[in-house]
Order: sequence, then structure tokens, then C-alpha cells
Amino acid sequence: MDKYAKLQDRLGVRFNDPALLELALIHSSYVNETPGNKLVPNERLEFLGDAVLGLWIAERLYRDFPGETEGTLTRYRSLLVRRDTLAGLAGDIGLGEDLFMGRGEISSGGRRKPANLARALEALIAAVYLDQGHAAAGSFIDRLFAEAFKQLISLSTVDDSKSRLQELVQGEYHTTPEYRITRSTGAAHRRTFTAEVSMNGQVLGSGQGLSKKEAESAAAGQALKRLDNTLHSD
Repeated sequence: MDKYAKLQDRLGVRFNDPALLELALIHSSYVNETPGNKLVPNERLEFLGDAVLGLWIAERLYRDFPGETEGTLTRYRSLLVRRDTLAGLAGDIGLGEDLFMGRGEISSGGRRKPANLARALEALIAAVYLDQGHAAAGSFIDRLFAEAFKQLISLSTVDDSKSRLQELVQGEYHTTPEYRITRSTGAAHRRTFTAEVSMNGQVLGSGQGLSKKEAESAAAGQALKRLDNTLHSD
């Protein structure tokens, strides 16, 4: 199984049973296009990995954010385990290039599809869990999500920035802010959006984010600073 040495280097994990790693990489299209074999797709591993990931993320959030409510913790978890986040992390470790896929799936861009990448990452988490146990799987998840955890606070202010801007604009100008996505760039699993927020046709701010909501929040934050300076200037 030396063919997986580079992938294991990227993962920071050495499998005791490399067959588990191989199973995590088998897309259903590969099984469908190779009849007569005894291969099975990674879907059962994906099912287990979803549960392992969900439990570890919930436990980590419970420990790291003791002052937050259930609703906030639920929102944090949703941000971390959503498909786009998982696909982005899978893309970061180059997982798509190691997947076993049928020719049709490959030709349709299957190695870059967010759904395929997210599912493969969940299967990989399950493979680590079965191979080395809960603690090792948790350490693997912690490494994968290290940057995402750092971004949680800024992500959690998305609704706050927009709501504060709306309150300010309605209170001072008796109208409501309007948002518009002006641009999107990057690969499907790591797309960056640019948004503008305006009032009565005048652009107040712009911002970028890995989702439309994040971009709108960034734009709202810039608009808040601009309006604050305007309202408090002599």
C-alpha cells in the first residue's frame, strides 16, 4: 500500500490497516463501472464518519464555548459541518485526486464536486476512527478544522453585523439596506463571493466571504464603520 504514502503524509496519519483508507476512497461510480469485483463504495464509511464528526464537533464546542447557548452552539456546528466547509477541507488536502471514480464521473468533474469531496472526507474520518479509535480520530478532526475553529467568532458575527446595520439605517434614515452579490470566483469547493450593501442607491460598503452570507456580513461591517464616522463627525 505504498501508493498511499503521500496521501498519509498529507493527512498526518499512518494507517495500521491501509485497506480502510482504500475503502474510504472508493466512489460508487467506480464500483458500478467495474462489474464482477468485490469492491464496495465508501457510503457505509460516510454514514459512520458523519456521526463521528458530529459528535466530536459537538463535544469540542461544548468544551470551548462554555458561555454560549444551545442555539449558538447549534449554529456553530452547522457552520463547521456544512457541505461547503467539508468540501473545502477535502480540497485543501487534495483528496479528490486520490478518489477511485468511474470514467463518467471523472469526465463530469467528479473530483471537484463538493458533494463527492464532502462525503469522501466523512468516509476518511470514519476510516481513521475504525483504524485507531476515538482519540486519534478527534486529533485528526482537530487538525483538519483548526483554521475553521479560529474563524468561528468572525463567522458568528454574520447575523449581528447585518442586524445592527439594519437597525441603524432604519433608525437614522428610515429605509432599509439592500444587498447584492457582485462577483464570485474560485473553484466550486472554495468559492469566494463579493457583496455590496447600499442605501437609496448609494453603496455603503463591500466585502468578501466564502459564502454569500459571509460576504454580506463583511459588507455590512464596512458600512457600519462608514456610517458611524459620518454620524459622529462634526
